[in-house]
Amino acid sequence: MDKIVDRIKHKHSAWAFPDFKVQELSPKKNKYAVCVFVINEGKRVQKQLKAMKKYSTIVDIIVADGGSTDGSLEKDFLKSVNVRVLLTKLGPGKLSAQMRMAFAYSLDQGYDGVIVVDGNGKDDISAIPDFVNLLKEGDDHIQGSRYIKGGKAINTPKSRHYAVKILHSPLISIAARHHHTDTTNGFRAYSKRLLLDPDLDIFRDVFSTYELHYYLAIESARSPKKYKLSETPVTREYPKKGKTPTKISPVKGNLHIMGILFKAARRQYLPKKDQPRG
Repeated sequence: MDKIVDRIKHKHSAWAFPDFKVQELSPKKNKYAVCVFVINEGKRVQKQLKAMKKYSTIVDIIVADGGSTDGSLEKDFLKSVNVRVLLTKLGPGKLSAQMRMAFAYSLDQGYDGVIVVDGNGKDDISAIPDFVNLLKEGDDHIQGSRYIKGGKAINTPKSRHYAVKILHSPLISIAARHHHTDTTNGFRAYSKRLLLDPDLDIFRDVFSTYELHYYLAIESARSPKKYKLSETPVTREYPKKGKTPTKISPVKGNLHIMGILFKAARRQYLPKKDQPRG
């Protein structure tokens, strides 16, 4: 077992997260981290990390890999773009498992907040300083949105656009009792205070695929602890031609996400003692 992971498990015995390997390339320098979630993104993630390099003066860059085999995350390349650490998931699960891995490491390292972004190159990472500023101002849940003033949705497939506008955002907003405009956008930020909340208990194996984003959007708003929620404009651009960068299959994947969406809206991911009855 990785010595760092072993230490985290002993220090935070109540946290459930997949086994993973830690490859630290440089020491911690900043109060905030940006975690890039990736699996076999090839040149897309390399281009994104090259663009992110200039922000390594205000955030530490953490790559949270789901088990890439395409050679895109070699040590020399990562060091050249100022990636601070590569985390490689060894245990089961998909995105939410990668998130629990990244959050466990980041919180144990003492970061005050964590920005999260997909590594498929769709997001304009020039918004990173905006997320950092909002975290500094005390915001706890910051959603990047294409659909507010200053945001841009470029070449978004119509099916995805209408799914967000007609289904995802309205349902999450009703459940949260808080207006969310872009609930499928994975470019977000979370405060340490929110991620460490024992009542939310994010380190559970029930969070395996796409549950955590929806859960945190709803429960950060519903919490009696009065977390501060905000949105910040971002740009998300899909390619004009060719295959859309995604790990979600058209039929089975979308049906799975629909099931998660409705469970989250019914607050079924709360710890059992806190779930609504009936």
